[in-house]
Amino acid sequence: MDRQYYIDLANSGLHFPIGADLVLKEHADHDEILRDGVRLGKVIADAATIYKTPLAMPVMDLVLEKALLLRALGGVSEKDIPTFHFSSCPTQDQLQTIHSAINGPLDPRLQANVDAVQYVAQNTDLLPVGMSIGPFSLMTKLVAEPITPVYLAGMGITAAEDADVKMLETLMDLAVEIILRSFRAQAAAGAKAFFIAEPAANSVYVSPKQMADGSDIFDRMIMKYLRRIKAELDSAGVDLFLHCCGELTNEMVQAFTKLDPALLSLGASRKLWEDALIVPKNIVLYGNLPSKRFFSDELITVDQVRRMSLEFVAMMKATGHPYILGTECDVLCVHGHEKTLMSKAMAIVDCLGDHHNNQKFPPTRIRPVA
Repeated sequence: MDRQYYIDLANSGLHFPIGADLVLKEHADHDEILRDGVRLGKVIADAATIYKTPLAMPVMDLVLEKALLLRALGGVSEKDIPTFHFSSCPTQDQLQTIHSAINGPLDPRLQANVDAVQYVAQNTDLLPVGMSIGPFSLMTKLVAEPITPVYLAGMGITAAEDADVKMLETLMDLAVEIILRSFRAQAAAGAKAFFIAEPAANSVYVSPKQMADGSDIFDRMIMKYLRRIKAELDSAGVDLFLHCCGELTNEMVQAFTKLDPALLSLGASRKLWEDALIVPKNIVLYGNLPSKRFFSDELITVDQVRRMSLEFVAMMKATGHPYILGTECDVLCVHGHEKTLMSKAMAIVDCLGDHHNNQKFPPTRIRPVA
């Protein structure tokens, strides 16, 4: 899409949560829907309608690419996939096995995501958005303790000098390949934007002190891999939505802006009205209400969500920066708290009352309107 489309959306006053999971979990057979692309596509479209947004945001499932990698490797049982970690660098034989297998058919869960994108693209006037975990975050799911080798790499220790640093760099290369496999399938299905969730790219895993002392670790371990993915998105004409809900320094935020995402989604640790001073105005800022606390009225009430929504809109309007009010992350369903979560998600949608109900968004022009 033309970059101006997203700026026009922001200027129109759009505000919505990332919350397809809440709508999905309203279905008793939600696990089955996750493997049925058409039904999943309908859920995503329904969520966009409920939240009054033209952006068809998928369910944020950040284990899919890990599962694809481990199924390609073989030898890891399904029940062990969520907790599996490499204890050493994959061998050349293992890498060859993975490289060969990932270009074959996708597993049913990831294929359903692809088919859901296709359903949205072919049957709605919504903008189809693809989804993937980011490469650094994927790596952290593959290694039991990544902080130490990342720190060693920040000290200048190379893969030739340390086995754990070699494992990290090898897995980062592999993560990019896995993510690109997922992206290509979703782009071919009609995705016009691609949402990369990179929550681990933060100051917990990467030392701000090392960065302040001149280390290029953030660029070397995170940004160079994101640039490889961004280059492929650009070649395919697909827009980047970049998300990180982790603790970030200004330097990290500024590094993300070098990718020129159409939309930058940041966590509640950031003050977006301050970030507006360091983020170029052609990048729409999204967020960042504390949605990780929405499940509990003791942590945040509906009235507080409404009040914060109005405060955020007012402060961002004062900056003049294109802004979409939303959540700091996906609003995941928590059993027993469904009504509480949905009431807070809808408080965002309805915080401006009738103005939002009657507003007109710029057309996506994805397909002709009958």
